[in-house]
Amino acid sequence: MTVSAFGHRHEQVVFCQDEPSGLKAIIAIYSTALGPALGGTRFYPYATEQEAIADVLNLSRGMAYKNALAGLDLGGGKAVIIGDPRQVKSEALLRAYGRFVETLHGRYYTACDVGTFSTDMDVIARECQYVTGRTVQHGGAGDSSVLTAYGVYQGMRASAQHVWGDTRLAGRTIGVTGVGKVGRHLVRHLIEEDARVVVTDVDAQAIEALRDTYPVEVAASDAAVIASELDIYAPCALGGALDDDTVGALTASIVCGAANNQLAHEGVEKLLAERGITYAPDYCVNAGGVIQVADELEGFDFDRAKSRASMIFDTTTAVLDQASRESIAPSVAADRLAEERMAQIGRLAQIRV
Repeated sequence: MTVSAFGHRHEQVVFCQDEPSGLKAIIAIYSTALGPALGGTRFYPYATEQEAIADVLNLSRGMAYKNALAGLDLGGGKAVIIGDPRQVKSEALLRAYGRFVETLHGRYYTACDVGTFSTDMDVIARECQYVTGRTVQHGGAGDSSVLTAYGVYQGMRASAQHVWGDTRLAGRTIGVTGVGKVGRHLVRHLIEEDARVVVTDVDAQAIEALRDTYPVEVAASDAAVIASELDIYAPCALGGALDDDTVGALTASIVCGAANNQLAHEGVEKLLAERGITYAPDYCVNAGGVIQVADELEGFDFDRAKSRASMIFDTTTAVLDQASRESIAPSVAADRLAEERMAQIGRLAQIRV
């Protein structure tokens, strides 16, 4: 059955509640055309249930397109657990959630996201076999942010090639907002290339840890980073980073970051184009993490996963080239490539052997 809500068409949306543990969760499966839906579980204190529903529907659709564009034989899904993980996360809650995932019988594979970690996946796996992104000690891939950052770095190199005719980032000034799980690994790649890196984060500890390790410059706020003289802007925190005011203040020639759903509304990409700013679609360049956890389903091999993540360079190049060739927005080009693959490969399911 297809569920139509908030303008989206999802195959299945499941509401999960276990009062004794305090679990309130929503699992959304957008598409299984390419295979089982894969997407992380976000643990977040949403203000309302409607806010949580809107987020899980957007994120699950994004995962379907991300997995398709990344060349994975996996559909798209996502889950959210409503609540502050620092206050309500417990073994009982995670195991209850695992039981709900198990009831989907493999239509949905879960992994880490904001508020959940590999150790949480180990707990969920005690009740459920459809879990990836587990710790190395349990045969998993571990921290998926490693290859997420690597993929963004490859997307950034491809964007630089498209704009300046050179993949090198040495000497470029790059602003990174959000230096948590993914941002700190991205900063490492940029510093190793001798780029000048300006960072900010709401977490003072994350900034201090980064400054103790790398020669970064610290800005007072996101707005300060955005308004500074940049070559590339990398939003790596939560979504909605690109709105009318942000785009109006940007000096960067390229936007390429790890955050999901960066465009605050559909018209933002047009504003970017009008200002001559190249946008590397977020779900194109941040697919390294899902490539990493998907590899775990075959028996994880880091070198193999990294090799697959390096192909994000080629995918980003294809998206930006098609956008230029057809005079369309990069996100439209990325969507078309993903939809074409879902249609072509999904059609094969109709062939009965």
